[in-house]
Amino acid sequence: MRLFAAVLPPREQLTELARVVDRLAHLPGAEALRWTSRPGWHFTLAFMGEVDDELLPDLRARLARAAHRTRPFGLRLHGGGHFGRAVLWTGAAGDLDEMRLLAERADAAARRAGVPMDEHRRYQAHLTVGRSRDGVDLRPFVDALIPFEGTRWQVSELALVRSNLPTGGVPGEQPRYETVGAWPLGGAVEPPG
Repeated sequence: MRLFAAVLPPREQLTELARVVDRLAHLPGAEALRWTSRPGWHFTLAFMGEVDDELLPDLRARLARAAHRTRPFGLRLHGGGHFGRAVLWTGAAGDLDEMRLLAERADAAARRAGVPMDEHRRYQAHLTVGRSRDGVDLRPFVDALIPFEGTRWQVSELALVRSNLPTGGVPGEQPRYETVGAWPLGGAVEPPG
């Protein structure tokens, strides 16, 4: 399974972001971007890649401990930026130190469970909203994202998400994401049923 640990924003916050992204999609040059789909919007904490099934029980147990050791924290979608000429994103504001700590704990949980992780780098909270196909100038899109301030929410769980890559060969087909595990952060109340 292709897996990653993530923070999944609530529906209300995704709706706020969708309104902004809908406006971006009408800017000049927007047709040269591949927009990510709303069901796939998330903050990746630790990308694990392909994980062998026999590692899953230990990985789940370690992620549960990582979540339990991390207190719930406030977050909101905020502003925007880009990585090179390829990735357009919105960022996060709030208790980013706690989010970085959760990312480090998720990464360590995966390593200790035997998942071969890529080289460790400092965590930067970002949610990808678009990708450039041809090195489009992303600055006008970033300029339009910079004033965006989403509504604050309380992050209360760590999610383990499976990424199902497109296989149909259909232009514009998006990966499908499936939450395969979720653990409450320390002090968080389990969500109802």
